[in-house]
Amino acid sequence: MDTKRVITAFAIGLPALFAIVAGGLWLTALVMVIVFYACKEYTIILRHKGFFPSFKIMFASSLIFAVLAYFNLFNLIPLAFTLSALMCLMWVLFRGRQPYIANVATTLFGFLYCGWFPLHLLFLRNIGQESFLNVIPHAQGAGYCVLILFAVLATDTFCYVFGCKYGKNKLAPVVSPNKTIEGSIGGSVMCMLFSLGIGLAIGLPWYHAIILGMLIAAFAQIGDLCESLIKRDAGVKDSSNILPGHGGFLDRTDSYIMTIPVVYYYLQYVVNSNLIADLFKGLLG
Repeated sequence: MDTKRVITAFAIGLPALFAIVAGGLWLTALVMVIVFYACKEYTIILRHKGFFPSFKIMFASSLIFAVLAYFNLFNLIPLAFTLSALMCLMWVLFRGRQPYIANVATTLFGFLYCGWFPLHLLFLRNIGQESFLNVIPHAQGAGYCVLILFAVLATDTFCYVFGCKYGKNKLAPVVSPNKTIEGSIGGSVMCMLFSLGIGLAIGLPWYHAIILGMLIAAFAQIGDLCESLIKRDAGVKDSSNILPGHGGFLDRTDSYIMTIPVVYYYLQYVVNSNLIADLFKGLLG
């Protein structure tokens, strides 16, 4: 067992758990630290391809969205999204650095990947109005965040464990040669079990908990493979070496990046809303 990896995991995991429970400014600060380093690592990775996305635009846009989320000004998000895209187009234009199209495209993608997707953790934390013993506000959202934290961790851990023990068939040999189908199945099953256990503990119906486990297992692994593809395309092994035993912030959070928004929208529009049922009623007349 890699001692540095374990120590780093605890050094990241415990503050993350505290921030999730505390919410508010603590969680906003944690997310912005992750976004800052993710944007920085992404910018460096893309330079290996000869592209120059704007770190300043990506981080500034993410900061705007974090402020809107903190003050619950969700009605201003479309405006902020439009302004962010305009800033990206104009900044790269006035810099005059080539290739223009690639730099604009990678800046926009970088904001989505490193900023917009992770910021959904703030939206997720704000779901619901319940409090626990008048200590934890939005306790429902805190429970959802804890569920995704441990379910993704279970996916990553048991994909590795089952892959080492039983892995024979490659899952994505071109993108990530070490990942196996057997590991993927084992990690997915354990993820669903963790999701079911935590889901029942926080009052989530069992069928929603299992569906969430399936979604988390799928998108955690897809997110991992997507980051591997970005690094492989750029010809780098790790996004950075800032986290001993783990590489960079993108390496540590890649399984969460795509999972968090998927879980948020499922909870918001399926579990806590009649939107889907209303759509079916409308379609059926």
